[in-house]
Amino acid sequence: MGMDDVKGAAGLPATVVFRLGTLGTLAGDRFAEKIEAYDLKVKHAGLMTVLSLGPAVSQQDLAAKMGVAPSLVVSLADHLETLGAVQRVRDPQDRRRQVLTLTAHGRELLEKCAAEARALDEEFTAALTPDQAAALGQALAVLTAQAGLP
Repeated sequence: MGMDDVKGAAGLPATVVFRLGTLGTLAGDRFAEKIEAYDLKVKHAGLMTVLSLGPAVSQQDLAAKMGVAPSLVVSLADHLETLGAVQRVRDPQDRRRQVLTLTAHGRELLEKCAAEARALDEEFTAALTPDQAAALGQALAVLTAQAGLP
């Protein structure tokens, strides 16, 4: 197989996985730059998002939901607690368990992150027609649901 075969339509750069991965990295990096102004990293925003979706959860539950090590959740939560974005409370049912809740300031920070993401969405989709942007949004919703992501 010559080099021309690799560059053809079946080459790696033509695959959905490669394109999504490359664009995802670019989007993630741009988003990370924007929220750095709030002393946040992308995983902090992810943790706050999980907390915003439901009742207070333990650090163990969060680690499972986020697919990360419990030790990472502890360090993320430590930083968010320092910022006043989350609060740790002892679980009244199980005193050994600490439950995390998002504070009013945490909700404000999360809304600022969402606003930054929406602004980046506009930049990223600027070259698309409204129909193409809507189709992309629908396709991403299907893929996200299929992957079991929120």
